[in-house]
Amino acid sequence: MSALICGSLAYDTIMVFQDQFKNHILPDKVHILNVSFLVPRMRREFGGCAGNIAYNLKLLGGDPIPMATVGQDFGPYREHFEACGITLDHVKEIPDLYTAQAFITTDLDDNQITAFHPGAMMRSYENHVRDVPGVKFGIVGPDGYEAMLQNSREFAELGIPFIFDPGQAMPLFNGKELTTMIEQATYVTVNDYESSLLQERTGLSTRQIAERVKGYIITRGPKGSEIHSRDGELHIPPANAMRVVDPTGCGDAYRAGLIFGLMNGMDMATTGRIASLMGALKIEHLGPQNQRFDYEEFAEQFRQQFGYALR
Repeated sequence: MSALICGSLAYDTIMVFQDQFKNHILPDKVHILNVSFLVPRMRREFGGCAGNIAYNLKLLGGDPIPMATVGQDFGPYREHFEACGITLDHVKEIPDLYTAQAFITTDLDDNQITAFHPGAMMRSYENHVRDVPGVKFGIVGPDGYEAMLQNSREFAELGIPFIFDPGQAMPLFNGKELTTMIEQATYVTVNDYESSLLQERTGLSTRQIAERVKGYIITRGPKGSEIHSRDGELHIPPANAMRVVDPTGCGDAYRAGLIFGLMNGMDMATTGRIASLMGALKIEHLGPQNQRFDYEEFAEQFRQQFGYALR
């Protein structure tokens, strides 16, 4: 069974400034700001929500189909996904644009200055859910404005269950648009900050959102997560990480766990725990796509963490 992963494929260029930004930005001169930071440490990672979710779902043995638009510089990412065995039939390359990318500079206080170039992602509306055969489940993740509206509508029209994950794209939409996508979706997932923003924009309470879907999932970092439904609230405990290295991409790993559990008919308590463990295994590594394991290794970790075996 294939899962259609709609969202961005992007490069993340991450740099470290060996000082504190505050030592080089004069508060009374911000109106004529002109600063330069020496960044001797830099790494480039494969990222983007669709890419991260697809990568993690493949680790579990799932069959992800990422759907995105990319640019002329996609070659290394393409080679990476081909080596992982992830199909790229519905990733459209636009030769005169660059792949979406974020340039992130972090100081020693973990403050960040980020520049994001959407590039080819702005034409992601050129792809259509209706053109992808054999899809049994999907997710609408952060992407271009028109694409997210279109993908949600087409999933609903085709009767394909899907997760709506507005993420950092939420500011693009007004309350009416967000409410429509919630009502089209089968599940909605956000982090705790995004849940407050979603409820503020739509005017809907946690209960009202939960009444419109099969599950409204809110992640709360080290506190675990919550799954709200018409039947009430289910608390999902956090999984224990051996070490905390980098939270980048943990939310996407969690979402891959949700997709895997839901597509395999597992109950929500088990599905949430799969998602929780996926996030914990990701946080032990730098970057969003550097963890390595197979399903058997994951299942053994699950048994050790939660005290029962996956079927």
